[in-house]
Amino acid sequence: MKKKLKLKSLHFAVGALVIGAFLPIFIKNDYYMMVLNRVLINIIVVLGLNFITGLTGQMNLGTAGIFALGAYSSALFTRYTNLTPWLGLIAAVIMGILIGRGLGYPSLRVRGGYLSLTTLGFGVVRLLISNTPKFTGGTQGIRNIRPYNIGSYQIQSQKEMYYLFLVFTAIAFFIAWRIAYSKWGRIFKSLRDNVEAVEMSGVDIASCKIKAFTVASIFGTVAGAMYAHYMGYINPSTFNLDLSTNYVVMLMVGGLGSVVGTIFGSAIVTILPEMLRFLGNYYQIVFCSIILLGAIFFPDGWVSAATGLFMKMYQRISGKSYAEGGE
Repeated sequence: MKKKLKLKSLHFAVGALVIGAFLPIFIKNDYYMMVLNRVLINIIVVLGLNFITGLTGQMNLGTAGIFALGAYSSALFTRYTNLTPWLGLIAAVIMGILIGRGLGYPSLRVRGGYLSLTTLGFGVVRLLISNTPKFTGGTQGIRNIRPYNIGSYQIQSQKEMYYLFLVFTAIAFFIAWRIAYSKWGRIFKSLRDNVEAVEMSGVDIASCKIKAFTVASIFGTVAGAMYAHYMGYINPSTFNLDLSTNYVVMLMVGGLGSVVGTIFGSAIVTILPEMLRFLGNYYQIVFCSIILLGAIFFPDGWVSAATGLFMKMYQRISGKSYAEGGE
């Protein structure tokens, strides 16, 4: 059954990738393409957050800080070295490893709400960036960040960036999917369900938690680097607590622990507010109400609820049980 679930999740992801590849053909508006590019960046961040909050069950409210350090690492690296942004991406990965180690160790001593407060304190990154203007540009931010390039050709148009980010997202999803269904993934889930039993079985819990935080941080910093070179301008005000909360909402909408759910959760929470803009000043109230109702009626995520509804419809139409239909 688990093997079938694993294959189904991969099939869903491949289907989403194929659909995503054809979207730019039908979308001519640059603003809509910009929203889709943000969706792809958000998917990578939430894929990483899923390792901590979804699989190991530890709340992380410092995602915005991780995202910020990834963006600034790559932007400052290219600014001061004048080297290609691709090397800036490597700098972001190194920063992610350092952050993962730094955030992973507190998780060995504190859990639950206390860990949330610990990661929330990581928001001090924004203050640090704001108060070092000579190095980071302070509240003025960093301007004229170079876009990614292929040789001498710079990737600048919305559609070009979209296809580049689609490749990044596909690679990130495959890595996350492989880890989630590997030995690591099973250990991460067991830490969420019964950490005492895992400890008694002889598993090195400390190492596993640090690995989860490290992988999540690398995903977050890579997405941050993508954002910096995509926007061409960054400043500390972008990376606030609201951003961290948004990422948690994306994860919850998609379903905690669901790798495929991160795709749909990120897409829904990024696109839905834009669809509600016609409501003017009331769009945020309506959006928050929809998310709240979703949390009440679909606690396991919207994807899980939609899948369950589809299975019930299949049973009624085919007259078979779910078990019979799966064989």
